Amino acid sequence: MARAGALVQSQALETVPAVDLQKYMGKWYEIASFPQRFQKGCHCTTAEYELTDKGYVRVINSCRKDSPTGKLTVAKGKAFIVESSNNAKLKVQFFWPFRGDYWIIDLAQDYSYAVVGAPDRNYLWILSRTTKIDEGLYQDIVNRIAQKGFDASKLQRTDQSCPD
Repeated sequence: MARAGALVQSQALETVPAVDLQKYMGKWYEIASFPQRFQKGCHCTTAEYELTDKGYVRVINSCRKDSPTGKLTVAKGKAFIVESSNNAKLKVQFFWPFRGDYWIIDLAQDYSYAVVGAPDRNYLWILSRTTKIDEGLYQDIVNRIAQKGFDASKLQRTDQSCPD
């Protein structure tokens, strides 16, 4: 069985066919992710996107450190649309000159949830417009990401039990 997963992982990661950036902008809540060093101890994680008149996306990521009432930490960055990707691939930059892949690999038709990953499959975020999503939908998303070659066992749910 691991062999089949390795085969899928060696295939190129597919994004959604196209993204309407105007619909994608706004606030997203992190439902689950692959744990990353820069998110250690985060609760109530959100991402806010705003299209600028300069052609890039302003990114504001925030979370509460160590508890749902912990200190608010904020990271600001920029995202640049990758040419010929129909807005489904972006390069996100929090520290110049480093840019990371931000590929939208699953997206609800009504833009109520999105799944963002990287082609090396080491980064993955499940995002929603609300702090919770239906458990059946969550399991469907997890199954789809596994089919795309991600190790779904690495997913960690994000605590969104914030007082505000």
